[in-house]
Amino acid sequence: MASSEFGGAAVSPATRRSARRPFRAPSALPGFGLAYGFTWLYLGLIILLPLGAVVLWAGSLGPARLLTIATEPRTLAALKLSFGLSLAAAALNAVFGLLLAWVLTRYEFPGRRLVDAAVDLPFALPTAVAGIALSAIYAPNGWVGSLVPFKIAYTPLGVFVALVFIGLPFVVRTVQPVLADVDHALEEAAATLGAGRARTVFSVVLPILGPALLTGFALAFARAVGEYGSVIFIAGNIPYVSEIAPLLIVMRLEEFDYAGATAIATAMLALSFAILLLVNLIEAWSRRRLGHGR
Repeated sequence: MASSEFGGAAVSPATRRSARRPFRAPSALPGFGLAYGFTWLYLGLIILLPLGAVVLWAGSLGPARLLTIATEPRTLAALKLSFGLSLAAAALNAVFGLLLAWVLTRYEFPGRRLVDAAVDLPFALPTAVAGIALSAIYAPNGWVGSLVPFKIAYTPLGVFVALVFIGLPFVVRTVQPVLADVDHALEEAAATLGAGRARTVFSVVLPILGPALLTGFALAFARAVGEYGSVIFIAGNIPYVSEIAPLLIVMRLEEFDYAGATAIATAMLALSFAILLLVNLIEAWSRRRLGHGR
């Protein structure tokens, strides 16, 4: 058994890990136990209990029936559409949300405050109103739909437009404060050492923004995959073509097919959890790489 350098008592690896990562960080403020207990109580009542009920109900169906319902062709088509377009919309929002946050943070121009306030409109606008507005604009006889040579509304492209609309603010508002806190001295130092603008952005700025950008991507994806109100008006809701999974769940409930609705909801829950877990693991890795992880 190993002992300390000065002849002290032996310290086990578990004790050393515990010393490095204490359960409770030192703080001058009291009330950790009460706050910790309230956190778990609130989380359990608001999130874990409803999700647990869905999983338990799905488990009562049996694995065979659950798999049969979840792998029906119509269900698979709806899940593929919802998750595929949600990932694509979140990826597009990650790119253009970063550009928008960059412009709002680094430049002063007339109407900047108006643009900054307009970013939050999808947060405040009722989803049904957003869906009706998007349908009116992108319909074949709408302002934009009548100008393009292809159909947007009532197609998967219309669903994609709606998901981009509701997900953009999540990326902008997540990246913007981090970008505002980036020290300009880092960019000046890179320029002094001979780095061009592109290399400074990709080698200095983007690695710092990576964790925040991944968080914004995850939030935009989570909002998009469960979106209902703003999508059903512009989607057309054609089975196997533009029918989203949340709409299919509502239809099953209206048909009193609670088993089918629960099975689809469980499949969505499992897929969403897996994707968000992967994103969080990548985010944690990027934070550790920058020296901010614990």
